[in-house]
Amino acid sequence: MGRVCTAKVKRIAKEVLQRYEGSFTEDYTKNKEVLRSILDTESKKLLNQITGFVTRTAKAGAARKAEAVVAQEA
Repeated sequence: MGRVCTAKVKRIAKEVLQRYEGSFTEDYTKNKEVLRSILDTESKKLLNQITGFVTRTAKAGAARKAEAVVAQEA
């Protein structure tokens, strides 16, 4: 496996991230519970793929914020 995401997964994840911006953290299981309440999908695989993409995006966003703080301090 790897970081293979379909366009559908990316599109849904980006829409959810924009609408519910502060709801997601770097924790996969918490994000999965939030997405279960938001999305109405019967597909476990699709939900897991969206959750993984959202979590990875949240981690990347947190890393960018941390780098910006370090750059401002220096």
